[in-house]
Amino acid sequence: MEEEWDLETRAVRAGIHRSAFNEHAEALYLTSSYVFDNAQQAADRFTNREPGMIYSRFTNPTVTAFQERLASLEGGESCLATASGMSAILTVFMGLLQAGDHVVASRSLFGASVQLLSGILGRFGIITTFVPLSDLAAWEQAVRPETRLFFVETPANPTMELVDLTALAALAHDRGVRLVVDNCFCTPILQRPLELGADLVVHSATKYLDGQGRVLGGAIVGSMALVMESPIYQFLRTAGPSMSPFNAWVCLKGMETLALRLEAQCARAQQLAQWLEQQPGVARVLYPGLPSHPQYELACRQQSQGGGVVTFEVKGGQAAAWNIIDSLQLISVTGNLGDTKSTLTHPATTTHGRLSDADRANAGITPGMLRLSVGLETVRDLQRDLERGLG
Repeated sequence: MEEEWDLETRAVRAGIHRSAFNEHAEALYLTSSYVFDNAQQAADRFTNREPGMIYSRFTNPTVTAFQERLASLEGGESCLATASGMSAILTVFMGLLQAGDHVVASRSLFGASVQLLSGILGRFGIITTFVPLSDLAAWEQAVRPETRLFFVETPANPTMELVDLTALAALAHDRGVRLVVDNCFCTPILQRPLELGADLVVHSATKYLDGQGRVLGGAIVGSMALVMESPIYQFLRTAGPSMSPFNAWVCLKGMETLALRLEAQCARAQQLAQWLEQQPGVARVLYPGLPSHPQYELACRQQSQGGGVVTFEVKGGQAAAWNIIDSLQLISVTGNLGDTKSTLTHPATTTHGRLSDADRANAGITPGMLRLSVGLETVRDLQRDLERGLG
């Protein structure tokens, strides 16, 4: 029956397994471990001869419900929940890579992802080549015999650059490489990378899946063979970058309103992007839903809407950008996004502040760039708040 449900229905109903009490709301299982009927059952559970709960580092009913719901939304066979978005990315890399392997990644990535690839994995003999996200020829030229993964965000944080996932997946598979896509900005409501050829999708559940800035969480979605029957699952089971049952429950409930929130946030973002284009203090607006976006046609094919994040660059550089931030009275100044409360971030000095000047320039991040995550406030109130700093 679930295969016939629309996405909005899956966001509410998928992953429900009622206990003996037959509760209506999803139960929260706050337990570290589980009681076995006898020694044989314990032995069989620990050696995977019998299915069932073992220890909440890697098995928990509430976490399982979250995993099943997100897998259903993404169209994946399996999902593995993690403690954060970054721990999801780390778990993929630790599960699928080893010393001597090579990764090709977009140079337009979240700052922590760049640090993980270049500053941490590089110390263990894993080499990364960063290429322009939308330049397919650059991806092809970067492939080596030891290349194992392509890693992308689309839209990219914060430049809103896109890549043609169908074309990139075809290129990756032609060279025997797996494609991993960070789908944080779109969520499966707006974009389903697995249907476009990706092998794995990663999420920061902290963002839109929770949707109210309450908890941290992450997830990996893909085939059963690649997620649960591979070293990815074994890394989580052993090292424990696990999602807590409470955080899973919060994100599980957050997903119930995911489609409704995104519909409202996308509509507000579209209006704000159009308004920002008309402001004399704004040099450019980067939003996939605008015809002025350099990849507008691709966005129309690949995404159902433009998304809830609008990036814009102001005239006057960092001083002008900071003036807007310091003039705010409504919009929150914070590094999070995907919240019901609108947030504004200066990427060059926060989320991407640890990158070198050269790396930020290569990623297209300028001193005057601001990233606006649009919440559920009225467009007029958000405009009034931004007008204070825009002059």
